[in-house]
Amino acid sequence: MNAPARLEHTSSYYAASAHPAPMRPPLQGVQQVDVCVIGAGYTGLSTALHLAERGYQVAVLEAARVGWGASGRNGGQIVNSYSRDMDVIERRHGKAAATALGAMAFEGGRIIRERIERYGIQCDLKTGNVFAAFTQKQLDELAAKKRLWESHGHTGLQLIDREGMRGIVASQQYAGALLDNWGGHLHPLNLALGEAAALESLGGRIFEQSAALKIHPGGRVRVETACGEISSRFLVVAGNAYLGELVPALAEKSLPCGTQVITTERLPEALAKSLLPGDHCVEDCNFLLDYYRLTADNRLLYGGGTVYGARDPGEVERLIRPKMLKTFPQLADYKIEFGWTGNFSLTLSRLPQAGRIGDNIYYSQGCSGHGVTYTHLAGRLLAEAIDGDSARFDHFAGLPHYPFPGGRALRVPMLTLGAWWYGLRDRLGW
Repeated sequence: MNAPARLEHTSSYYAASAHPAPMRPPLQGVQQVDVCVIGAGYTGLSTALHLAERGYQVAVLEAARVGWGASGRNGGQIVNSYSRDMDVIERRHGKAAATALGAMAFEGGRIIRERIERYGIQCDLKTGNVFAAFTQKQLDELAAKKRLWESHGHTGLQLIDREGMRGIVASQQYAGALLDNWGGHLHPLNLALGEAAALESLGGRIFEQSAALKIHPGGRVRVETACGEISSRFLVVAGNAYLGELVPALAEKSLPCGTQVITTERLPEALAKSLLPGDHCVEDCNFLLDYYRLTADNRLLYGGGTVYGARDPGEVERLIRPKMLKTFPQLADYKIEFGWTGNFSLTLSRLPQAGRIGDNIYYSQGCSGHGVTYTHLAGRLLAEAIDGDSARFDHFAGLPHYPFPGGRALRVPMLTLGAWWYGLRDRLGW
């Protein structure tokens, strides 16, 4: 069988500015390990690294390159909690579920910082995540979020009024904001590359260009690739939005959605500092939100929107540049040097899905836009469960995982209609 064509990183700012990384070989022949992980994004790398630290022999199968998917394309923002917060979790699933998930809601960000410090990962880490409100209604909701998060132990929050926004962002469109000092931003691809190197330093193996083609359940799970096979005691499925139809039962319960990002040319230092004086990352409070931040070399990185399918770089600039100029008209004369798109995995409940298939196949998917932090938490929980302590993992596994209505044929049109409706609400300020 001929090996498939190589898949390289998309033409993003992150790929252009990534640290050098080895070209890891594809899987050849038959290998045996304790745990096989499908996917070398954050979920897979976090799980594999936690397991390697516990002494497990781990191998990771990656269809393309380390960090090729959402982990190497996202906005680079460390955003705490989940896409649906603890108040929603309590209404839907009860107080016990909200308390349990609330106790873990801020752990992912701490894990990221632990990894960066322990393994010396250079990924331009900066502190501070801002939720920006356009309206008083949104600001009131942020005040409620502050009280909610504080009730679950968060002590690093600050509510900002319209006057205080002058020290946050050089834009006149916001009524105020919530500053999360436990949040932050970083170079996401360099974080993934650093975690991969950390895994390998502990004896873990990563096989690139090695898409999983078929899974054979059993006492030892076998995973086939184009040129080899891995046999393992446990399997972790961590492909998220790029899993495809490898596990049909998971595919019907999540939907790949695209987001678009642009990056300007390098800006004069004085201009860059004037745009975001505190060097925080920002996301607005709309349902179809925009987000932005400064890179380490003084570019403005701006992203937003949701589409169901990829976009070419020219169309990405056409879609996102007007949003950027509405926020920062002072950038009208500056060029866009990079534009790219990538998929994240959306669930119907907007809560992540984790669970087991049989006795020894584990999965986590559906971060629904909060993947940078949740995936790092998920890796720890998956490792705990495989190592015999599933108490925390089971709080997520016990949540209902709903299939999308309408099946594969209708779920994209239905979600597109829903996105149009929420976009209309954003524009009308409802």
